[in-house]
Amino acid sequence: MTCYRPIAMTDPSRPAGALTLAGGWCWFDRVEVLERGRREMIAAHDLPEEVRERLTAPRASLHGLTWDVPRLMGIVNATPDSFSDGGTYDPVAQARALAEEADLLDIGGESTRPGAQTVPEEEEIRRIRPVTDALRGLRPLSIDTRKAGVAEASGAEMVNDVSAMLYDPAMADTVARMGASICLMHAQGAPETMQDDPRYADVLLDVYDHLAERIAVAEAAGIPRDRIVVDPGIGFGKTMAHNLALIRGLSAFHGLGCPILLGVSRKGFIGRIGHAATPADRMPGSVAVALAGVAQGAQILRVHDVGATRQALALWMASTGDMK
Repeated sequence: MTCYRPIAMTDPSRPAGALTLAGGWCWFDRVEVLERGRREMIAAHDLPEEVRERLTAPRASLHGLTWDVPRLMGIVNATPDSFSDGGTYDPVAQARALAEEADLLDIGGESTRPGAQTVPEEEEIRRIRPVTDALRGLRPLSIDTRKAGVAEASGAEMVNDVSAMLYDPAMADTVARMGASICLMHAQGAPETMQDDPRYADVLLDVYDHLAERIAVAEAAGIPRDRIVVDPGIGFGKTMAHNLALIRGLSAFHGLGCPILLGVSRKGFIGRIGHAATPADRMPGSVAVALAGVAQGAQILRVHDVGATRQALALWMASTGDMK
């Protein structure tokens, strides 16, 4: 499959003929054409018409959210063992606090950190239900789960499935029946073993092709593309080099025609590069990588530190001349 990576820009001195990226705040006038064994730079006006349309078309609004500005998804872990903050707060109180500044909330009852064990469905539902019941109607809710039964029990507007519907064969039909949106994330392997020895022929193209295949499965099940979000799965079966290659090439995923979610908050590679062994000390590095994603047009940032990211984002948008 040919992949087209727009070279995203935000400079206010925009040349005539430059194209707007996904209806957002970035523009581009060059595109890198990526195939296995071939890389070539072309002018944006030389794109095939279908590709041009997919790269430039504004993404449809979702759960009342438009994508003309980046959106923040606040992380709420209703788990005792999540890598960063599991068991350190009351999930309902945390969700209420994050809802003050987040655009939507992502609630999880099963840790998918490297080495994590699978949680029984009944226990996962028991963990998330108090949060979903308390927060319903306050902000759009996303349920971070691989299990169709948990997704249905949550009643959430979005399902954030780190397995891209591969873990539970019933997930696609369940999401379609719920009328929910879905975030399809790439992961290589299960959480128990995904970091043992991840390998790719070309990580950017491999992840792109996988997500394109999972979008096709979702559409075949009755989930329209305008209810699909994609996530390259930073840290899920990837080395630090893989993570950095995906972040550098993030704009390529606009070619899938869906909003892009970037979830890097407090992850291990940030600690290794930024010399922060403790996850809670990785906020500055997390914000830096989140802004790198925004510079490539990523529409959703999944973050622990909502207030800090909101402040950084406001300054970034102001400094690029795109304050809204």
